[in-house]
Amino acid sequence: MAGNPSQFQVDTDPNGKQVLSVIGDWTVWTAAEIQQKLGSTRIAYDAILDVSRLEKIDTSGAYLIDRALGALEGIDDKIPIRGEHPTLERLLGKVRKASPAAPPDPIRPPGFIALLNRAGYGAVQAWSEFMGLLSFIGETTATVGRLIANPRRIRWKSVVAIMEEAGLDALPIVCFLSFFIGLVIAFIGANLLAMFNASVFTVELVGIGMLREFGAVLTAILLAGRTDSAFTAQIGAMKMTQEIDAMRTIGLDPMEALVAPRLLALIIMTPLLTFAATISGIAGGLVAAWSAMNISPQMFISRFAEVVPPQHFWVGIVKAPVFALVVAMVGCRQGMLVEGDVVSLGRRTTSAVVQAIFLVIALDAAFAVLYYMLNV
Repeated sequence: MAGNPSQFQVDTDPNGKQVLSVIGDWTVWTAAEIQQKLGSTRIAYDAILDVSRLEKIDTSGAYLIDRALGALEGIDDKIPIRGEHPTLERLLGKVRKASPAAPPDPIRPPGFIALLNRAGYGAVQAWSEFMGLLSFIGETTATVGRLIANPRRIRWKSVVAIMEEAGLDALPIVCFLSFFIGLVIAFIGANLLAMFNASVFTVELVGIGMLREFGAVLTAILLAGRTDSAFTAQIGAMKMTQEIDAMRTIGLDPMEALVAPRLLALIIMTPLLTFAATISGIAGGLVAAWSAMNISPQMFISRFAEVVPPQHFWVGIVKAPVFALVVAMVGCRQGMLVEGDVVSLGRRTTSAVVQAIFLVIALDAAFAVLYYMLNV
């Protein structure tokens, strides 16, 4: 049942102190009406409480008054009261003892120290991710070794299905983008080499660039964005619905059933996709050379066969299985790390794509240094 409506006034006395005057009934039935307005009013922590017009009050009203006066600094702080009320002081004391004290303000280090702290935390996290990836690589290697020793355990139906999903279905986008990459390289080379009257060397630029670098790297990056995220989402969804735990319960090894087929499928399909991307990129360069420099397709092909050694093809194609291993392992590992919520799934999917692209580019740089040292 409702009583007299709760009200309050904030005034200033002759001494310059704020005075909070509480009026009417401050009970669970009436105090809720004024809770928001009281909470948004700025009241000094040393304000005086005037209770001369206060009628009924319970612990709900006492709690609102206690919070409004900012009595959070300590249990023993007393609220100065003007007027008399038979139960107010007793209720305020009970509320003060039952209410938790406000937490202390966090200590914020200086900007440079905070920067060092973030950098150190990031380094520790990166090292932890690296060690976790190495551990997963070792576990995957042991699983693949067991499957090679006993090929009947390989789930070829799963491998073929993933080859179609991750490889064959990715062929159009890989060829399409590689074609335009070859086109762009040819146009850039034509403008640059025309300054030296050497436009014909655009053939070498396109051929060597696509064979050695762009075919393999572009394929791996597209697989990292398209296939890697799919691997993480698929395995992560199974982890969220406890399907992986169910597999372990019935005696199935998730590494054999989920990780190994994806790894084998990508190892088989990535070199084929790299070959298709390379041919598409060279075709894009041929179209650009024909349209911008009047180099006929016959001349382009004959010069390509004459001046571009076959070793450049093998230099690029050797990278493809390594990139496939990285993409598959990163995607599967992040899927296995998904927890029981959608936020974790989204975070792990993003991490899988970022890590895979980073590792692909880092490995490509390592290959470039290795080939330079070997003079290949």
